[in-house]
Amino acid sequence: MTDTERQTDRRLERAILELLERRGPTATICPSDAARAVYEGDDDGWRAFMEPARRAARRLVTAGEVEITQAGRPVEPAEARGPIRIRRIR
Repeated sequence: MTDTERQTDRRLERAILELLERRGPTATICPSDAARAVYEGDDDGWRAFMEPARRAARRLVTAGEVEITQAGRPVEPAEARGPIRIRRIR
């Protein structure tokens, strides 16, 4: 992993936590929200950050900061398939 990748990972983790902090206690965000927050262009280049954003969310689950949900229910990150949402742990 390069320094640039590590910096991007940290920026995505911070973006997830900051976005959740600005919303209500039960609010969720999509990984795309974090990807868009980190991407510095105004085209759809943020899409390249989608999988890194999902990985950042999984790291934050491991750290006990957030949970990943599908259909409104918490899921184990390794079992999540398809669209996910991220929310603070209740």
